[in-house]
Order: sequence, then structure tokens, then C-alpha cells
Amino acid sequence: MSKPIVAIVGRPNVGKSTLFNALAGEKISIVKDTPGVTRDRIYADVTWLDRLFTLVDTGGIEPDSKDIILSQMREQAQIAIDTADVILFLTDVRQGLQDTDFKVADMLRKSRKPVVLVVNKVDNHINMMPDVYEFYNLGIGDPFPVSAANRTGIGDMLDEVMKYFPEGQSEEEEDDRPRIAIVGKPNVGKSSIINKLLGAERVIVSDIAGTTRDAIDTEIVHNGQPYVFIDTAGLRRKSKIKEEIERYSIIRTVSAVERANVVVLVIDAKEGVTEQDAKIAGIAHERGKGMIVAVNKWDAIEKTDKTIYEYRNQLMEKLSYMPYAEYIFISALTGQRLEKLFDLIDVVIQYHNMRVGTGVLNEIMADAVAMQQPPTDKGKRLRLYYITQVAVKPPTFVIFVNDKELMHFSYTRYIENKIREAFGFKGTPLRFIIRERKEKEA
Repeated sequence: MSKPIVAIVGRPNVGKSTLFNALAGEKISIVKDTPGVTRDRIYADVTWLDRLFTLVDTGGIEPDSKDIILSQMREQAQIAIDTADVILFLTDVRQGLQDTDFKVADMLRKSRKPVVLVVNKVDNHINMMPDVYEFYNLGIGDPFPVSAANRTGIGDMLDEVMKYFPEGQSEEEEDDRPRIAIVGKPNVGKSSIINKLLGAERVIVSDIAGTTRDAIDTEIVHNGQPYVFIDTAGLRRKSKIKEEIERYSIIRTVSAVERANVVVLVIDAKEGVTEQDAKIAGIAHERGKGMIVAVNKWDAIEKTDKTIYEYRNQLMEKLSYMPYAEYIFISALTGQRLEKLFDLIDVVIQYHNMRVGTGVLNEIMADAVAMQQPPTDKGKRLRLYYITQVAVKPPTFVIFVNDKELMHFSYTRYIENKIREAFGFKGTPLRFIIRERKEKEA
């Protein structure tokens, strides 16, 4: 079940980042140290009235600017608009209505997406409301007065945003086709892989409704089983602002990863793992998706009988926070090993959905504790009482202990390794929740 995406859009200096931080604030600090994930965060998960959505911050829009940076901001904002389910159009009551606001409003109307008009910096409702009414002239709906800095009016604004979220995900739940996101840097061969798979299978390409110009859903049937591939198109590059473009390509990656069961990270064999590859992998890891690393253009590498093992070890070292990832070495040009990609996807999906009985889990944990004693601190020893699996996609386990503080990360990893030894769980992360129980309760 994917989360809706809400984009904050507006001209520069209207308070987009302030509103973003007001909505996302503490949430960002929780996840910012996840390995491989950029700290320069322009998206965050936000909860309002038990509904979870992904919030995206954009650069300011200057519709007619010839300045290279400002025109790039416009492109970046367009990416966010194309990707979003709902758009927060932010304006500034102090600066009043500007010509640029009308141009942004026109741009948003063309998107045909739901737009919530927000007037920021309304610090005094009684005195400033006549100025807020001026924004009706944009012809884009009722203006919602807020003060992002003081965090006032935000509740009414979010209530309005919620009205545009789909009531239920019944349609998506009924659709049990595996969804595979093909992600990676521009020009690594993502679309070529899909085209080769399509050519081999001779299936009509169907662009599924609701997709954007940047993420194309394609159904491919293999051995009678339909799969939905989500392809994130590459970004146009301009050398001066290459880093900015790559930063914003993350928006599309988040959107694609959110909707997928399995993520295939495509890496250029000649380049190896780059910093952006690590960021993209980190997003999939953070969101608990099945993970396959596909090294493309393998036909262009000079090889010995040891090349593949040495290369895999290098990749595993750089992506050490996801040791569970599966690796495949392919060529979109020649079709080398592309058939095996389907087999690997099936294996990862199987493990991503796998449930293990409570009795078996507790036997594994008891054996693990007997082999390696839990840690102690100031004479107090960690005691593990009970383990049970509470969810799939990814498999999630709860361990009941006498003291959460004593359950170090390294011992949790040790228990995880023992479970993996018994059941494999190839290509899927495992989540562990540690709960405390007093000795009497246990």
C-alpha cells in the first residue's frame, strides 16, 4: 500500500522550507542517520489523523526566469508536481499577490492535480484576513491562512489535504501483481532493461492509468505470471547544476520505491557504486523493500574466472548496511542473464512475504542464547524471553526482553543472522522491535 505524495510548491522565499520543517520536523531527525540516505532531506514521512503521507519540498518557481539556477528550480518543481497526489501551493500574505503567483497557478491548473492554496505568514488572523481574501483572485480555490513559523492554521490545511487522499487502497490490494521498481542514476540502462525484457516476451506495453511522465508502469508477462515494472526515467543534465538535478531525482525514486515490492538498483559496471547509488539503495533499505542489485553493461568488462566474485565483494563492502541484497550481473545490450532476473525477483518476493512459526523462532533464539551469552551491564544480564513474527513486507519480529537498554544492536544482529541461517530471507531486510517485560510478567 503506497503512501500519497504531497508536494509544497511556490515561488522563492514564501516559507516552503519552514512549512516543511513544521510538518516533518522531528520525523527527519529519526531517519537522517540511516546509512546511504542523504541528510540533505527534501522529503519526509508525515502522519496526520492516522494517515501517513510523503511530503516533498521543492525549489522556488520562477516561471519565466532565464537564470540557469531558477529555470532549473522550475524543472525540479515540475518533477514534484508530476509525482504528487496533492499540491500545497504556498503564497506569502506580507508580499501580497505577485505576478509570479498567477503564473504558478496557471502551471498548477495544467497539472490537473488537486491543489490546496495556502497563504503563509498570517500571524494575526483578525488584522490580516482582508489581505488573505485577495488570494481568491488566483481562481484556484479557498485560501487557507497559516503561519508556518508559529505553527498555526496547519490543522485546517492538513484536513483539506486529506480530502483528496483515496478513501481506501482496495484497488491496489486487489492487484496482487508483483511490483518491481527499476531505479538508479541516469544513463545506467534502466529503460533498456525493460525494453529488452519486453522484446523477449513480445507483450503489448500498457501504460497503466495514473502514472506520470517520469515513472512509467509497464506490465510484462513471464511464464504466465504478470509483473508490473516501474521505470524511473533519467534526468537531463546540465554540468553546472548536476548535483542539484541528482538531488531532485531522488523525489521520483522515493515515489517509485514506495509503490514497489522489490527494488532493482541498476549500477553501471564500468562506474561501480557511486554516492548516488548508495543514497538510492538507502531509500529502499529504509522503506523495507526487497532488494536486488543489477550490475548492467557486464559485457563491457574484461573478465577472469575471479572477476565476478571480486566485484561482488567490492559492492557488498560499499553497501555493507544491506548484506541481505541479492546481486546479478547482466547486459541489457546482449540480454545476458536477464531471464534469471525473473527467478531472482520471485525468490525475493517469496522471502519478503514469508512467515515463520513462533515455536520455531523461539527454538532458534534459545539455541542462539545458549551458544553466545547475552551482554551484561553493571552486573545485570540481558534476558530474552520470547520472539514472535508480527508482520511481512518486510518480515518484522518482536523480541520481549527484561531490559531494552541491554539489547545492543550487535546482539540483535546476531539473532538476525541465526534466523537468516535457518530460513535464508534472501534479498529482504528484517525488522526487529524490542519490547520490555518485567520478570514477573514474563
